[in-house]
Amino acid sequence: MDMDTKEGMLEYCNKVAQKNQWILNKEDETLSELLDGLTVNKNKLGYQSCPCRLASGNRELDRDLICPCDYAPLDVKEHGTCYCNLYMRSDFYETIDEAFILVPERRPKEKEQAVTDFLNK
Repeated sequence: MDMDTKEGMLEYCNKVAQKNQWILNKEDETLSELLDGLTVNKNKLGYQSCPCRLASGNRELDRDLICPCDYAPLDVKEHGTCYCNLYMRSDFYETIDEAFILVPERRPKEKEQAVTDFLNK
């Protein structure tokens, strides 16, 4: 699987969704933008960092943001979708069916601050 391409990233995300019994956002434009962001991050950083959060470019600092991020399982369970609205509960469209769910940020402020500090060096 070539995750350096949008098609490869879609294949990867589909496998992640299947493994976790999730689905992908079915809104074409949203899905396309998220796949673009993941692909750009993969090519720029060497890993598919969450496209909705600030990545440092330091893999260790960003490890919790590599898609699917560490926060996705709990977000999907509690809110029906992950922070980006990429991964969704399998029954999302039957039960919630909102265009966009604003998921509260779970990433600890210390981690965000560490990224900011790293980028400002």
